[in-house]
Amino acid sequence: MTTTFDPQDLIYPFPTPAQPGMPTIIAGPCSAETESQTLGTARLLADAGIRIFRAGIWKPRTHPGNFEGVGTPGLRWLRRVKSETGMLTATEVATPIHVADALRAGVDILWIGARTSANPFAISEIAEALKSSPDTPVLVKNPLAPDLEAWIGTFQRLYRAGIRRLGAIHRGFSQFGQNAYRNNPDWRVPIELHRRLPGLPILVDPSHISGRRDLVASLSQQALDLGFDGLMIESHINPECAWSDKAQQITPSDLGTLIRSLHPREASVESEHLDMLRRRIDMIDTEIIRLLSQRMATSSEIGDYKRTHGMQVVQEARYNSLMEERIAEAARTGLSAEFMRGIFQAIHAESVKIQLGETR
Repeated sequence: MTTTFDPQDLIYPFPTPAQPGMPTIIAGPCSAETESQTLGTARLLADAGIRIFRAGIWKPRTHPGNFEGVGTPGLRWLRRVKSETGMLTATEVATPIHVADALRAGVDILWIGARTSANPFAISEIAEALKSSPDTPVLVKNPLAPDLEAWIGTFQRLYRAGIRRLGAIHRGFSQFGQNAYRNNPDWRVPIELHRRLPGLPILVDPSHISGRRDLVASLSQQALDLGFDGLMIESHINPECAWSDKAQQITPSDLGTLIRSLHPREASVESEHLDMLRRRIDMIDTEIIRLLSQRMATSSEIGDYKRTHGMQVVQEARYNSLMEERIAEAARTGLSAEFMRGIFQAIHAESVKIQLGETR
């Protein structure tokens, strides 16, 4: 069996969307809580046109004592969902026993969660358990930290086990402190994943990124605007009574409204005007590179001067003043303070390296 990872060797893991041009959507409750809750949610989602039903059977939780899923008995409810609605079913697995139980129950799609995807030992065990069922679609959520290599490594291990129906789920990254989102979307990481593994479909999980149901719709549209392949959205028949993550789940009715509001983007649409704008961007980027090169050459001269006169490289008062002045100047042009702070911190860090003689 070939083990060299080839993204073009992958098989698309999802059915064709019912409406051409629409994204793949997987929806269902965070957790399968009871048989009536699971079946009731599934029937409403099927009426809304959802073709893949998700529900957590085993729930890895941050704190002990929280609801950790109903376990294997809940798989029987997923079997009923499939037989009564015709939807495919999907659930998270974290151990070889989960894999065996889910496959035995006829679950159609498995996904590996963020807490598991960065653990090479766990992934190797799961991959080994999947060797007997290589046609099973397997989706992988990003690790909790923005570690692209760990994410790619998970796909490589599954690929080496013969799994070809692979897909990614971007659910954002853990962060410290109060922020607008529960998990930082940091779109750069899934965009780079797409560049590195171009044949790999990527879904976005706006429920886990947002942590709030009122942000799910806008994040869903952002995902489509960025060209991702679909969405995994948590939907519960009665979100306020959910046993886990109730704040981020939406009703099937609201999900139907959300789907109707989506505007998929045409990746192949080109125009003379767009081509002109891209050429303008190319010229501006070239000018930015030229100016940065000049700035770093000046930093090198400053470094020589400081060494000659025995001066300290980093002068905090000058740095703080520069940051305040540059950010204020940028704000007058409409650029955000956060963006400019990041730019000038990077420029300053490179300037310090040059003055220390570490580069150039």
